[in-house]
Amino acid sequence: MTPLPISGYVLAGGRSSRMGRDKALIELAGKPLIEHAVTKLRRVCTEAHILAGAEGEHAGLAQYAPLVHDLHPGCGPVGGFEAALKQSGFEWNLFLPVDIPFLPSALLDDWVRATLRDASRGARIAMFTVDGLPQGVLALLHREVLPSVVDAVASQRLKVFPVLEDAGRELAAKQGMPLETVFRNVCWGGFPSKEGRPVPRREPWQFITEAQRAAERLWFANLNTPEDLVEAEANVDALDT
Repeated sequence: MTPLPISGYVLAGGRSSRMGRDKALIELAGKPLIEHAVTKLRRVCTEAHILAGAEGEHAGLAQYAPLVHDLHPGCGPVGGFEAALKQSGFEWNLFLPVDIPFLPSALLDDWVRATLRDASRGARIAMFTVDGLPQGVLALLHREVLPSVVDAVASQRLKVFPVLEDAGRELAAKQGMPLETVFRNVCWGGFPSKEGRPVPRREPWQFITEAQRAAERLWFANLNTPEDLVEAEANVDALDT
């Protein structure tokens, strides 16, 4: 299947303080987390990039995809959104944290395609809420979000979910549409079964495996600590990269 005309960005500029070392280069199933993330983005997006924090940081990641550095260092994921949206040549841009290697490529692809189908009806922001917790750093953002992100960075409003919610409200008011039309916050309730619906010429990664279903609790889980990594290593059969 042809990748979509969007740009993808791995959020990899964090300091990994709880892990004690650069998470992006930690190996899982023989590959660094950054490679797992870039592989997923290249399946879905026309281009893949790595948001690597301040200029000069994380230079070792450049072998996996082109680096994009923050315009205003120290602003976290919101600063990464700003740098990416200013750099991108595409209307839509997908942001994927480096530390959620178990998120299935099939889910990512289906979610992005569903959002783009709703773009003509006004969708401009998409994200997930899982177990009541907003997952704002896994986001699909239209470039119309950029002015709100620039304002947020300038005023040092750096909490991701409030920034995206405010951007959604601004765009909804501008378009004269309900917030939920513009801001697609999907409350995760499980991946729907596709059994019995064969699709010709599909790649293996476009199907959810039994191992992935068994490890669904890990799909949106961040690898933050050495203990998280131990659990991840016990579930490598649920990776699709």
